[in-house]
Amino acid sequence: MYQAAVNSYQQTNFLTANPARLVIMCYDGAIRSLKLARKAYIAKDYEAKAKALQKSLDIIYELNSSLDMQRGGAVAQNLRALYTYLTNMLIEADLKRDIDLFDKAIQMLEELHTAWKTIGTNQEEISASASYGGMSAVNGKAASVNQGLSV
Repeated sequence: MYQAAVNSYQQTNFLTANPARLVIMCYDGAIRSLKLARKAYIAKDYEAKAKALQKSLDIIYELNSSLDMQRGGAVAQNLRALYTYLTNMLIEADLKRDIDLFDKAIQMLEELHTAWKTIGTNQEEISASASYGGMSAVNGKAASVNQGLSV
């Protein structure tokens, strides 16, 4: 019963989130899964490691495939290169059983998470300002945020 309520809340949170919030949620999931994979690897629970690692790779794949390369410009290109690098790093970490590469990937995702939280906060402030007037100044700022960081 409790788990059903949690699942319902999470689904509602996902369906009503703005694009920046969705990206943040993806980073949360990728980081959480990678930390689980790392922990399972240390515990020699290779099945759990494989499942958690695959979930992280799936999330990174979705982040990569959701990039709008035409509107996102250089930012989208840089994110695509970074997601590809992360994917390759995680595959190498798994094949070589290199815990340091897991740590490096977690650190990179945490840095991206922090950056997107800042972007999400700025978008919320822009939306709040737009709700209370000042549309012309806010619209230019919102357009530049969306143009450069479109996903």
